[in-house]
Parts: sequence; structure tokens; C-alpha cells
Amino acid sequence: MQLNYQHHWIIDNMPVTWCYDVEDGQKYCNPGFPIGCFVTPSGRAKDACNINSEFNKKNTFYLFNHVDITITYHSAKDENWPGARLVTARLEPKSYKHTDEEQLTCEGSPMEIPGEFTKKLKLIYTYSVKFEENNNIKWASRWDYILESMPHTNIQWFSIMNSLVIVLFLSGMVAMILLRTLHKDIARYNQIDSAEDAQEEFGWKLVHGDVFRPPKKGMLLAVFLGQGTQIFIMTFITLFLACLGFLSPANRGALMTCAVVLWVLLGTPAGYVSAKMYKTFRGEKWKTNVLLTALLCPGIIFADFFIMNLILWVKGSSAAIPFGTLLAILAMWFGISVPLTFIGAYFGFKEQPIEHPVRTNQIPRQIPEQSFFTKPLPGIIMGGILPFGCIFIQLFFILNSIWSHQMYYMFGFLFLVFIILLITCSEATVLLCYFHLCAEDYHWWWRAFLTSSFTAIYLLIYAVHYFFSKLQITGTASTILYFGYTMIMVLIFFLFTGTIGFFACFWFVSKIYSVLKVD
Repeated sequence: MQLNYQHHWIIDNMPVTWCYDVEDGQKYCNPGFPIGCFVTPSGRAKDACNINSEFNKKNTFYLFNHVDITITYHSAKDENWPGARLVTARLEPKSYKHTDEEQLTCEGSPMEIPGEFTKKLKLIYTYSVKFEENNNIKWASRWDYILESMPHTNIQWFSIMNSLVIVLFLSGMVAMILLRTLHKDIARYNQIDSAEDAQEEFGWKLVHGDVFRPPKKGMLLAVFLGQGTQIFIMTFITLFLACLGFLSPANRGALMTCAVVLWVLLGTPAGYVSAKMYKTFRGEKWKTNVLLTALLCPGIIFADFFIMNLILWVKGSSAAIPFGTLLAILAMWFGISVPLTFIGAYFGFKEQPIEHPVRTNQIPRQIPEQSFFTKPLPGIIMGGILPFGCIFIQLFFILNSIWSHQMYYMFGFLFLVFIILLITCSEATVLLCYFHLCAEDYHWWWRAFLTSSFTAIYLLIYAVHYFFSKLQITGTASTILYFGYTMIMVLIFFLFTGTIGFFACFWFVSKIYSVLKVD
């Protein structure tokens, strides 16, 4: 009660809501209701204790041990289908001090528990149910009263539109500056005819003989790109289906089930992209590559998930996944995803590597001394700021839906933010990549991946801030669960954003060096 823990009940796949009046004469329907409330020793009524003037005794807990449930149904007596359908389920929590279990009455003084109470206490819980017929509410619209009462709906509309305008404006500026600068560079370089003029070359054309030199740790980069491609396609299809209404809150667990099934079935693109890029990096250990693509990142996520599930087993939580379900997930991973990854890798290695527009010199060019802003770390840190600015508003509502008693349903806006994130990650990475090439630093492969993937670090920092500022989680197990699930989100986001930035940068570098008249 001190931490405002809540009951969450479900009837006919629909949450039982507690609706109460808020400011401006509006109603807010909460998909849950508190266990009780607490009046502090100073006399301040916390949380739900404000709903009843009788909850006024200092240093006292008030237990909600009675609920009046009202179930509204749509009758079929005048329509061509049998029975009736539940359209709303509401309740009102109350507190009564029941004295006689044999003669229960829904009236009397509230159930008070002193703050220093140390003895055993027998509690009696009661409920009443009332059924109401309402044929004006259709079964397909039964969620509307919950979604329309969300207090943050108007705020979310305004915030997302504000974010959209700012991001589109910045994206337009970045694209305009980049196109104008490149147009001048290409026009100037294409006018060079004499050898004397060629000696005066500067900037990004000077490194044309080294720009496609294979990166260090190319195996790991190829594996990350394969997994990132798998996650990108999975996310795109999942959000698209959610926008069409197939994965609404009415279908509990449909979003996660769809994502997992799609991830399992998309092993082929992961294996293909990883093998193709690894062959482009002139790698030869193809067996290691395909095994790492199939096992590395999924293995990290499964190990994290298994440890958290182990904690839930030890604590006896009902949220723990049964052992049989874990075996089923393993069977899907090794029985479907891994073979599909091998098939994709086979076709990737069978094809020719990606041809580069310029030849690579045998001897690497020396990189001049870099300024502070063109060094790797400052550029990577700056690159993740703009993409994170696109998503942090949505991130707040998503974290609320996961860890607080909120409901997320605005998938149309989420898909829009997803598209904005793609554009912003691509443009920020391309812009910084261009600056680094102009500074004659040709080590762009890993930097292109890490520039946009650093957004995941900002996501982690925001999740830590959210933990300490918004949540009241106590206990080691709960803290481990929060950060365990957060690390899974961060890893998935790291691979996803890094892959977007890398391929945008790869396309950009290939394009500008193919346009120039470079031997």
C-alpha cells in the first residue's frame, strides 16, 4: 500500500477498470485499482486515500477489501446471433470493517490497520456484481471508453507533432547542406584535367585508395549487420500490422508473439547479409561467421532472459515462464531460425562480393592529426543525440506502458516516429561520415555503425533516469528484472540503429566515389 501496488483483473480478455472523476469534469479509467492506501503520520492522505473523507486517521492503512463490479453487456435479443457480449467491466473499490463473516453487510466504517500493527489480522474480502444491458455500445468499440479517457492523449498528440516538425526541419537542413556541398565538390573535382591540378587535391578524394579498405574486426561487424537486418525487418512488419489494427491491446500478447515469430522466420536475411558483408570484407572463416550470426546475439538475449526467469522461479512469481515454454522457444530457435540462417549464409557466400567503385591501394595512407570534433569518440557521441531526440517522447509512453499501469495503443504515431528515426539516423551518420572523410580519416566502417547505434546508450541513460525518478522499485530481484529487460531493449536497439546508419553510409560512400572520375 505504501508503494501503491495495484490489482489487475481481466474479464473476457478485457481489463476491469476503475473509473473516477479528474479535473475539468473528465473521467479517467484506470486498468487496475490499488490494494489500499496510507495516511502518513503527518496526516497527508496518499494516493487513493483522497477519494474518501473518512480516510483521515494519521499513520493508518486503509485496505480496499470490497469491490462493486458493474458488467455491461450487449444483448443479442434483437439481432441475429445468440447470447450476449461483454462490452465494459468496471468496479469501485471500497473499504469496510467486516465484523461477522456469517452476516456480511456492504456498509459501516472503513477497514483500518494501524501503521505499527504487529499482530496477526484476519481479513475478509467481499464483492458484489451488477449486470447492465447497453445495446448502444458495439463489441468492436468496447475499448473506446478506456482509450478516450487516457490523460496523456492530448499531450502525446502535441508532443509528437512538435517532434515531427522539428525533426523534418532539421532533416531538410542537413540534406540541403550536404547536397550543396557535395555538388560543389564533385563539380570542382570533375574539372581537374592536368597533373598539376591533381596534386592540389584535398579532402575526401585524397583517401579514395583507402576508403574501401576492409575494417578491423570485420567478422563481428558482419554479424551485427546480419542481426540488425533481421531486427529491422521484424520491427517494420510488426509496426505495420499494428497500424492496421491486427495487434491492438484487445489481443493480449499478440504484439510480442508476432515479433518473436517474425524474428524466427527471418533467419535467412540475417545469414545472407552477414555472409555477403563478410565476403566483401575479404573474410575466409565462413563457418565461424554463420555460427556467430545464428547464435551470438540471440544467445546473449536468451541467457539474460533465462537468468531473469530463474529469479522469478526462485521468488515463486506467477510471471515466471514455464520450463516447457522455454524449451519451445529453444526448439524454434535451433529448429527454425538457425537452419534458415544457414540457408541465407549459403546464398550469401555463393554470390560475388560487393564491387567497390575504386581500387584499394596496397599501402595504407597515413591519417593526419585530427581535430577534437573529427576524432572517433566525440563524433560518435554527437551522432546519437538527434535520433534520440526523435524518440524520447514515445519512449516515455512505452516505458509507462511496460512498468506503470498505462496502456499503449497509438501505433500509428509509433510507426511515424519509426520512419523519422530511419531518416534521422541515416542523415546524421552520412553527415558525420562526410566530415571525417574530408578530414582524410578513412576508417569509416565501424564509425558508421557506432554513430547511429550510440542512440542505444542514450536509451540506457534515459531508462536509468526513469528508474530513479518515476518508479518506486524496492528489492534486489525487482531491480535486476528491470535492468535485465532494459539491457535486452538496449541490445536490440543498438543493432537496429547501427545497421540503419551503416547501410546509409555505405550507400553514400559508394555513390560519391562512383560519381567522381577517379581511377
